[in-house]
Amino acid sequence: MKKTNRLMFILFASLILLFLLAACGQESSSKGETGGTATTGNDTEKNGTPGKIVVGFSQVGAESGWRTAETESIKETLGNSDEFELKFSDGQQKQENQIKALRSFIAQKVDVIALAPVVESGWETVLTEAKDAEIPVVLLDRGIEVEDESLYTSFIGSDFVLEGENAAEELINLIGEDVETNIVELQGTVGASSANDRMEGFKNVIDQNDNYKIIKSQTGDFTRSNGKEVMEAFLKSDGDNIDAVYAHNDDMALGAIQAIEEYGLKPGEDIKIVSVDGIGDIFEAVAEGKSNIIVECNPLLGPQLAQAAKDLMAGKEIERWIKTEETVFVGAEEAKAALPDRQY
Repeated sequence: MKKTNRLMFILFASLILLFLLAACGQESSSKGETGGTATTGNDTEKNGTPGKIVVGFSQVGAESGWRTAETESIKETLGNSDEFELKFSDGQQKQENQIKALRSFIAQKVDVIALAPVVESGWETVLTEAKDAEIPVVLLDRGIEVEDESLYTSFIGSDFVLEGENAAEELINLIGEDVETNIVELQGTVGASSANDRMEGFKNVIDQNDNYKIIKSQTGDFTRSNGKEVMEAFLKSDGDNIDAVYAHNDDMALGAIQAIEEYGLKPGEDIKIVSVDGIGDIFEAVAEGKSNIIVECNPLLGPQLAQAAKDLMAGKEIERWIKTEETVFVGAEEAKAALPDRQY
């Protein structure tokens, strides 16, 4: 009898053990390779909300009002939407931070990567990783230089060369073709496509007029404080010879305005100023006569990025260059008229 009871006990224990092993096997099969729960949406297995398009956005930083407006546009459009899940990373103006962020997005298996690159070069390796993972990359507001252009799907942004050309043409129209004019240039971040192209476009036009010369050119890194510092150095060395300032963005122009005032001259009168972007602060400066020309560069790219991501997930082919609509504002009256409607 005792022997029968022992056999029954062993059989019962074995059944319980088999049941537990089967349950563990089912649980293991529901895990991804990293041990996290796998969620499926948009026909891909990724770490995100099922049914939403997951976009990983690597931003340059927050060096200017323009950059902040772009970030807010994308966060508002994609971050507050039932259609999207936004994963955001601030690169703090360092390429290594952006590359790290892109690798994180790849590991998370996002649907689309949006990149506003701090510089043009050095992206081949990480973008090849994204391509191998079959994740499309959309560039925002700045371009890159790669031998294999299939590493990114599209570029959303402005024609920076045209912006530089417009800045030069409007400055010449303002001052006059026959007036000898010495210009100092506040460049953007060294290696950034926006800085390179705005420099090229401006020079293309200036070089066609013998009366106009760029006598100094130095980076202010797209920041107001650096723009002021560089302008102070220009004024110290060539204060009596400077007729105009060309700034690759408004924040540097606003820094230059401070430097010119502290030097004892009147910005917008003694020294003409043309800048690119179109933030609210520069419109106020032009309205007050402290600056002269604004070449608009639209940062509100959220809606265009959202549409591009939806089209890509629907299997549609999108344009290689999705251009933004922009204009030029000259003088106080145009600035005053446009200021109430500015969104950034």
